[in-house]
Amino acid sequence: MTFFIALVTILQVVGVSLGVGSSTLAITNFFVAIADGKIDDTERRMMGVVYVVLRVAMVVILVTTVILISYEFGGAGVLNMPGFAWAEIIVLLVLYTNALLMTHHLMPSTFGPALQGGSWYTLGVLAALQILDYTGFTLGLFIMAYISWLILAVGIVNGIMAMMKAKKENKQV
Repeated sequence: MTFFIALVTILQVVGVSLGVGSSTLAITNFFVAIADGKIDDTERRMMGVVYVVLRVAMVVILVTTVILISYEFGGAGVLNMPGFAWAEIIVLLVLYTNALLMTHHLMPSTFGPALQGGSWYTLGVLAALQILDYTGFTLGLFIMAYISWLILAVGIVNGIMAMMKAKKENKQV
C-alpha cells in the first residue's frame, strides 16, 4: 500500500505542477488574445489546447486527492480532517465551480481568470507546504489568507487588463 500511496502522491504533485503551469499560460494567452480587442482563430486554438491540459490536471488532482484523503482520513472520519485537508477541498471546489461557470459564460472575466489563477497558485503553495511539512495551520487562517490572495489576484488581473486597454486606446488616438 505504501508504494501505491507514494505513486498517487507523486501523481498529485505532477497534476498540481501541470495545472499551475497551464494556468499561467492560460492567463498569459488570455492577456495576449484580448490585447487587440478580439480573439482570432489561432489564439482560440492555442487557448483550447491549454484548457485541455488544465482539464487533465484537474482530473488528476481530483482523483488523487480523493484517494489520499480517503486513505488518510477514512477511518478517522471527515469531521476529524485537519485544516490542510479542508484547504485542498475548498480550493478544488472553487476551481471546479469557477471553471464550470466560466465554461458556461456565467462568470465575468473581471473575476473568473483571477479566481482560476489564484486558486491554481494556492494549490501550488499547498503542495509546497505539504512537502515542507507546514500543514498545521487552521482552517480559519487558511480561509483568511486565501480570500486575501484572491482579492489581490483579482486586482492584479484587472490592473493588467486596464493597462492593456489604456495602451490600446492610446495607440488608436
